[in-house]
Amino acid sequence: MKSLVIAAALAVSGLWAASATAQGISPCTQRDQTECMLESIWAAASVLPPEKQDRVKRNFLYVVAETHDAGLTREWSRRLNSAPLLPANGTGYASRKAQGLLAEGGWDEFLQRARAGTSPFNIGRPEIMAEGARLAETPDTRKRVINAMFDLAGPPRGGKGLDRSFEQADFGHMLAELSMEACNLQDFDRAVRLTATPDSLRYALWRARITGDASPLAARIRNEADDQDTRHVRAVLEGYGPIVSRGYCPD
Repeated sequence: MKSLVIAAALAVSGLWAASATAQGISPCTQRDQTECMLESIWAAASVLPPEKQDRVKRNFLYVVAETHDAGLTREWSRRLNSAPLLPANGTGYASRKAQGLLAEGGWDEFLQRARAGTSPFNIGRPEIMAEGARLAETPDTRKRVINAMFDLAGPPRGGKGLDRSFEQADFGHMLAELSMEACNLQDFDRAVRLTATPDSLRYALWRARITGDASPLAARIRNEADDQDTRHVRAVLEGYGPIVSRGYCPD
């Protein structure tokens, strides 16, 4: 019954290309990829009840804003009956902590405290270390931080989801994000194996940023739509957002 509800919602949206989906072929092309991927994401959101659509609408519009396409932003704001949003920015907790630590003691102390897990690394250690890597002034320093993160994460543990180490999964997530940002496919594949959900669309989209084409994932975005849980759409937005804001990695 659930699959019928989802199919009906997607069909009404006008976004279900039946023959393409049946063959696992995405209708998106390089020429109109951004517009098509956004349509696919909102098609997945459209199967949610209205109150749950409202929970993902703002995140969706932030991704639209990252296109810096005024016409596209206006069109989606009109369609979703919402005021246009500016791209998200600001400094978060982990970034503030990393900046403060480096201002106090430099990289040796930063890494020593990180490895020991002393304050503030007793809370959010993977996130603070990741921000440290982003603040690194040289490739060698960044590599030191990333190597320390891999060391602290340890080898992949068996099990899935909550059966895995929470901190290892967090390290894996942050390392995957750093690798995606740096266009490092080898480190990315290594990091994803540490995460709690290595097969998720979020990581598939991040990997596609490195390899150069997310369009084949459009059909999967629609086909895996969930009519009750917003996590699917949130993960897709987290995955596709960097492609919109950063573009694809150079060949």
